Amino acid sequence: MKSVECLPEGYKKIYAIDLQKDKKIALLVNLLALAIAVLLAVPMHFFVPIFSMFSMENGLQNYMIRFVALLVLSFLYIILHELVHGVAMKICGTKKVRYGFTGLYAFAGSKDFYDKKSYIFIALAPVIFWGVILAVINVFVCVEWFWVIYLIQMFNLSGAAGDLFVTVKFLRLPSDILIQDQGVGMKVYSQK
Repeated sequence: MKSVECLPEGYKKIYAIDLQKDKKIALLVNLLALAIAVLLAVPMHFFVPIFSMFSMENGLQNYMIRFVALLVLSFLYIILHELVHGVAMKICGTKKVRYGFTGLYAFAGSKDFYDKKSYIFIALAPVIFWGVILAVINVFVCVEWFWVIYLIQMFNLSGAAGDLFVTVKFLRLPSDILIQDQGVGMKVYSQK
């Protein structure tokens, strides 16, 4: 798995996505994120009722600690998610990763071009890495903290809707594609 800094000769752009400008795709990705969140939350509520997160059985102070922890962990998760994308880019040979936040999306990007397998590895690395870690943590936390961690897991999976969307889209494209991901916009090139 290696990235290349320059587009090889003979490649032409065959597809582009810009989540900031293409409102239709942005809406689709956000609806996918919402659907994923609902599909995760509703069944889990029957195993560990969500109201357990709001329990004040151990006092208002413990409730407030859980609430603040959820806010802090959610913010931290966004940063760590993008860092995992960046580490995956580095593993694929990228020298310089750019990080940013557009107001709607946090991102890790590069001017490099990635083959299909490398890009799918980059796209899915955070959701798999954090998915496993958060699932293990969820097994060991007490009931009143379960939903704090599980909500972060829901952010992990639903927040990766864009990553999942492009993975499915790119799997259908020719095997020789090269993808350039500069953040919220991607361009796909092929020799065909």
